Amino acid sequence: MLRTVTLSFLALLSAALPVRAEDPAAYPTHKIRMLLPYAAGGGGDVVGRLLADRMGKTLGQSIYIENHTGAAGTLGTQMVAASPNDGYTITVGGMTTHVLAPAIYPKLAYDPIKDFTTIGRVGTSSIMLVATKDFSANDIKGLIALAKKGEPIQYGSWGVGSTGQFCAEILMQQRGIKMDHVPFNGIAKLAGDLLGGHISLATLDMATATPLVKDGSIKALAACGERSPSLPDVASYKEQGVAFDRSLSWAMYAPAGLAEPVAKKALGGPEGRARRCRGEGEAACARHHAAIRPRRGAARHQRPRHRGLEAGCQGRGHRGQVNRPRRGARA
Repeated sequence: MLRTVTLSFLALLSAALPVRAEDPAAYPTHKIRMLLPYAAGGGGDVVGRLLADRMGKTLGQSIYIENHTGAAGTLGTQMVAASPNDGYTITVGGMTTHVLAPAIYPKLAYDPIKDFTTIGRVGTSSIMLVATKDFSANDIKGLIALAKKGEPIQYGSWGVGSTGQFCAEILMQQRGIKMDHVPFNGIAKLAGDLLGGHISLATLDMATATPLVKDGSIKALAACGERSPSLPDVASYKEQGVAFDRSLSWAMYAPAGLAEPVAKKALGGPEGRARRCRGEGEAACARHHAAIRPRRGAARHQRPRHRGLEAGCQGRGHRGQVNRPRRGARA
């Protein structure tokens, strides 16, 4: 009896003791989760998968992908912030999750600085303003001319508060034109409706746009950001009179408090060996994405109640009203 009580007491005591943290030098000892707040097939997903493949080879450990979408990437990003800071949950974030979302969502469940460890920058890219092949405009000048005729123009992006909407808002504010925003639930659905002719104008990330432009399925009007090496013939916003030339960056994040040796090792050392989605890396993103082209056909999407980046971010407005734009709607 005494022996049984003693063993039970020792078991309870050991359970109450704190678990010793893993030695950073031994990291990683088991598989790593890369939690991506993007739909499969989108630019962020492609960047994450390329990075996971490279990291897995460098670290000698399996890295598996989990996609958790919703609220322009903020739901999945929140899940990362709430995860243990042991280096076994990482993510890829960008302007949407760490710059735009904090600015437009007043009750965002995470702090983009305090709740994360920035492991390192992993690439830069541009956003493409694209259209169906029969769209009347071929560049920003032509688009402005259409808008100034006074007829409505609709454009699609992959969500309220997305980088795609940001690029369209920059264009509208600087050139004094009006376009109605049609947010989609994910970039694959947006590309599918663009290919199906259900919407004529859209913003797409490079991974999605590049193969579609190169094979002639759609055409590109401008690059929001720098001129892309993947589509070198497409002029940038700045080259077409819109004063915006900042590169749009991707970075790898982990929960706040990640040990510095683990952070350095995760990216392959202080300099980082991750493939950069720029130059050859960006072209690799496009080649990788070609295997997961969006299906042609309709997709359900929503239209916000208000214009601008703050559209629908107050109360229930971000849910919008179910509305399908006119087929081929344009000015």
